[in-house]
Amino acid sequence: MSTVAREPGEGVAAAGDAPEPTPDVRLEGVVKRFKDTVAVDGIDLEISHGEFFSLLGPSGCGKSTTLAIVGGFEEPSEGAVHLGGREMHRVPAHRRDVGFGLRRRKLPRDAIRRRVADALELVGLAGLERRRPGQLSGGQQQRVALARALVNQPRVLLLDEPLGALDLKLRKQMQLELKRIQREVGVTFLYVTHDQEEALAMSDRIAVMNHGRIEQVGAPEEVYDRPATEFVAGFLGASNLLPGTVAGEDGGAVRIALDDAGEVRVPAARVPEGAARVKVGVRPEKLMPAGLREAPGGEENEIEGRVRTSTYLGLGHQLEIDGPGGTTLTVYVQAAGGGTPGAGDTVRLRWRPEHTFVVQPAEPAEEGRQA
Repeated sequence: MSTVAREPGEGVAAAGDAPEPTPDVRLEGVVKRFKDTVAVDGIDLEISHGEFFSLLGPSGCGKSTTLAIVGGFEEPSEGAVHLGGREMHRVPAHRRDVGFGLRRRKLPRDAIRRRVADALELVGLAGLERRRPGQLSGGQQQRVALARALVNQPRVLLLDEPLGALDLKLRKQMQLELKRIQREVGVTFLYVTHDQEEALAMSDRIAVMNHGRIEQVGAPEEVYDRPATEFVAGFLGASNLLPGTVAGEDGGAVRIALDDAGEVRVPAARVPEGAARVKVGVRPEKLMPAGLREAPGGEENEIEGRVRTSTYLGLGHQLEIDGPGGTTLTVYVQAAGGGTPGAGDTVRLRWRPEHTFVVQPAEPAEEGRQA
């Protein structure tokens, strides 16, 4: 496959040079206030060269403002932004290496043509150079926008909800294409999205934001399987949370007494140090109604509930279950030739202790922050 060509001497290390250890993006104590609203609240973050890094969170959480601060379109009220080790205080957007028009760099015309051709080939649009915007599909227009951004080989490419206007099938196709292109060109992507599945599918690491703060940074598997807070557990995919109290430790596992549901066991490493009142979490695909498969051996956690609804989804069923203490549980059961519980059935739900995570109950949001 083609890559976007660089001109000789344009930011490419010579053969044998050690990799550049300096992060492409570093934020230090970044705060942004708009009158009485704190949009970004003390963010510290490092993004390595070549990462596909996503800022994930609900509308108004501060992710787009953070992106604008990196790009120089907003100045932080406090803190510092570094790009490639250079502090960006008062450096305007057009002088930051985050992608702008080719002619600003005063490249020769033949170099511009070569870069444009390479960029169009990279995004799968070679041969369509003379088409007008109205002759391109939505997906092709997105590819053109990406080619225009990549043609300068910026240090960091900033992307703010770029796929939001596409239909579901095309959006998923473009997710795969963006990931492929990012891997091929090796440019650092800083990507803003509110779509959890999109962030999980594309990112090397994810920062989950809430009320202007970063609640957790980690690889997709880490933030999904081991969320650090109740907000992350609830925002990043469906999650079942059961309140309880730490009851003691036994053989490397912590015993947690669930409210109105007996005890469960959790690996000690998954319980926050010093926690007392907690919420025990398990993802819907990890729960299984007893009797639908043989236990894999070893001890399992188990609770009881009553099926409220059973919805067929093609690959299986989604069960909504009235659980202990007034909780509502979601369970995904893969199609297995019948036997799925129906509405009104009482079920015992099993899961492995190592599939459990534990978070401390969320505190009420403070006033004066962006919702």
